[in-house]
Amino acid sequence: MFIQTQPTPNPATLKFLPGCDVSPATPYEFVSLDEATASPLAAALFGITGVRTVFLGNDFVSITKSEDADWAVLKPQALAAIMDHFVSGAPVIADTGKAETPAAEDDIIYEGETAEIVAEIKELIATRVRPAVANDGGDIVFKRFDADTGIVHLSMRGACSGCPSSTATLKNGIESLLKYYVPEVTEVRAV
Repeated sequence: MFIQTQPTPNPATLKFLPGCDVSPATPYEFVSLDEATASPLAAALFGITGVRTVFLGNDFVSITKSEDADWAVLKPQALAAIMDHFVSGAPVIADTGKAETPAAEDDIIYEGETAEIVAEIKELIATRVRPAVANDGGDIVFKRFDADTGIVHLSMRGACSGCPSSTATLKNGIESLLKYYVPEVTEVRAV
């Protein structure tokens, strides 16, 4: 098994591409070993000193290291853990009852014209934004839309979370895109 690695715009995050599906139906982000118990892969990665977060995307794993960790030490250990996991045939998510789907949005029900606006925002995020940020090892998820102010709230995960360029991505990229296609949008904010 050959696992490729790619840098991300976030210097603390590295993207690992094992050449197979990782979590094609649902992306997951784990920020602690306690959360990672639902994923044998994430739990193994949290066993490596210096791993701060693990993000499981469609066909990649993004690992964010702690500030004091060194990729020269961490990367070979992460490669070994990922290879061991996929060679073993173990599932990526062992117990879906324990694994919370971080992609789930806030439980807000929109009606009428606002529901149409939210559907359009979600469609743009799904088709134009998420694929682009997945290339950088991250994910962006719609959380809510405030019809009174026109503010869209998004959650940034994986390499996008804590990335130095994430504010520019939000303001210059995503906000501009949404404002262009959905005139009711006035601003985009990270939550």
